[in-house]
Amino acid sequence: MMQIDDPWHMLAEEERMFCDMLERICAEKIAPLAAETDETARFVHQQLAVLGEAGMMGANLPEVWGGGDISASALLRAVAIVAGACGSTASALTAHYLATDSILIGASEAQKQEWLPRAASGAALGAFALTEPTAGSDPADMKTRAHRTDKGWHLKGAKCFISNGGVADFLVVYAMSDPDKGHRGISAFIVPKDTPGLEGGAPEKTMGLKGGHVFTIGLDCELPHDALLGEEGRGFRTAMQVLDNGRIEVAAQCLGMARAAMDMAIAYAKERIIGGMALSERQGIRWMIADMGLAYNSALLLAQEAARQRTLAHKQGGRFSLASAQAKLGASEAAGKIADTALQLHGGYGYTRDFPIERINRDLRIMRIYEGSSEIQRNIISGNMLV
Repeated sequence: MMQIDDPWHMLAEEERMFCDMLERICAEKIAPLAAETDETARFVHQQLAVLGEAGMMGANLPEVWGGGDISASALLRAVAIVAGACGSTASALTAHYLATDSILIGASEAQKQEWLPRAASGAALGAFALTEPTAGSDPADMKTRAHRTDKGWHLKGAKCFISNGGVADFLVVYAMSDPDKGHRGISAFIVPKDTPGLEGGAPEKTMGLKGGHVFTIGLDCELPHDALLGEEGRGFRTAMQVLDNGRIEVAAQCLGMARAAMDMAIAYAKERIIGGMALSERQGIRWMIADMGLAYNSALLLAQEAARQRTLAHKQGGRFSLASAQAKLGASEAAGKIADTALQLHGGYGYTRDFPIERINRDLRIMRIYEGSSEIQRNIISGNMLV
């Protein structure tokens, strides 16, 4: 019988079974590698292979393209499970989703057939190349150019902070094909990893998510005509729709890591005895736990509403930008506070690498920056309120 307080009561039985299976796999095969991944900064190839076998690499895609065809709510739950086991793995996974969502939303049928089944199986890893050194929050300022040639297109420019960029089998690259049109002059291109003139440097030395590498990418490439993703000039629209999806997946990552930190803090509070009394018996500690629970459940409800709207928009058309911005902002801000409180509750031990709380705090910090910073999310939210 379903519990009345089950936060995932909306999932279909098959989706619940999938998430239960994924939780077991992550506990057995991914979580045990998280600390070593953080220490060595080795890319999470092994973990992604595990997720590929579990059907998670295509969980965001329809069944016709080899995907799992699960609801947005189930995807939210599934990504949170992966993130709770290993933030680096979840980061690489969701970066892959940004690339495959770009193809799903903007590509021709032939392009979908060529790339999506392989991406869904895990045979081809994707990267989403939008951000540039001078064009982060405003893509219309991008300097990467796409010029038509007799043989197709010439791409020239640079991208930065591209998750999976240097290890991906293909990149979806956004470039300005008509600078006079501003954001309406942005087009997208599928660039295979072996394309001459595509160069990825060493991964950035990041504070957290050390196994989910980000790269600077150099582009001086000749591409065939059919490298253009869908139609010319539709890249900005595609990217914005992709980011609506991606922000909910960032919220999912935050929820997964925040829940892991909160559960660790509660367990520690019950076990830690000081002055003959468990920490959990002290009023101050109990209030800290209450605040963590309130922050987590508030963020969860925002994310679930965004997932509901995502499902509705995909069925009926329309956008869910406000809901996704609220979910991303709410979850990233709440997760940072929850993880910090969990570290505080652990005392000095929480500051050591012997406890996962230290790693979770570092892994979570980027969530308030990438896929649109907290400030950008506030601009989106206020813009919707002030119309």
